[in-house]
Amino acid sequence: MPDALVEFQHLSHAFRPGRHIVIKALRDVSFSIQKGEIFGLVGESGCGKSTLARCLMNIYQPSSGRILYKGVDLCDGKARRQHRRMLQRERQLIFQDSASSLNPRMRVERIVTEPLVIQRIAPPRGSLRAEAEHQLRSVGLDASCLNKTPVELSGSQRQRVSIARALILEPELIVADEPIASLDVSIQAQIVTLFKHLQLAHGFTFLFIAHDLSMVRYLCDRTGVMRGGRLVELAPTRELFSNPLHPYTQALLSAIPFPDPLRERARPAFSAPPPEPAREGALVEVTPDHFVLQSPSCT
Repeated sequence: MPDALVEFQHLSHAFRPGRHIVIKALRDVSFSIQKGEIFGLVGESGCGKSTLARCLMNIYQPSSGRILYKGVDLCDGKARRQHRRMLQRERQLIFQDSASSLNPRMRVERIVTEPLVIQRIAPPRGSLRAEAEHQLRSVGLDASCLNKTPVELSGSQRQRVSIARALILEPELIVADEPIASLDVSIQAQIVTLFKHLQLAHGFTFLFIAHDLSMVRYLCDRTGVMRGGRLVELAPTRELFSNPLHPYTQALLSAIPFPDPLRERARPAFSAPPPEPAREGALVEVTPDHFVLQSPSCT
């Protein structure tokens, strides 16, 4: 695709915790993320969402398949070395647990500006402190946080510091791996609203991995649903929520609670089907831009 920033092509990955044990975390996953869009990835725990994110960031080396970023094959060690500086600057990852992703011995000013130091980039605003203060303001924090350590901050403040650190290099791609899962509900809404504001301001491409379907519905342009290491449905977010076609997607959306107890009791319940066998099925475009995993007998 000409506007695709990231392309996953038949990506598979397996973990081998023992000599005769193989855990297939990803099974022939193929899709693309368009430049400037917010792409949501949802599914139950253990379905492969975080594994896919770590493959994209070269934390894991996929077992098979390819990942293309601006045409660069991230699974090719030689290509990665040739474009190392570009890849380090343009891809940033925000982890779920901000407490463990921030160095507890470093102050916020140094945490936020460390990417500039590592990349040997002169601060656009003249000094590292001025740059850190600017980035903190952009995520809703003031300069009083600069001299604090992560243990002196709340969970929301730590996550905002993580976001500021990711943004300081002005990346093309931000991968957020369940960045709101450990926060209170009211704080989750603040962080998601912040993400939306920052994406509009900076125009970066955003892969947003989450369990909270209501947040995905509010934030994302397109959404993919994963089950058992496979992508079972992919569609524009509004279309996916209004017309889910895969039985697992229907079961997943039926789990979203209604605030009205009468409506909650009256709606039908869906049971999740068993995962499709790894060797069967392919994504089929059933309506424009709406793809569903179907077995060969259904295609």
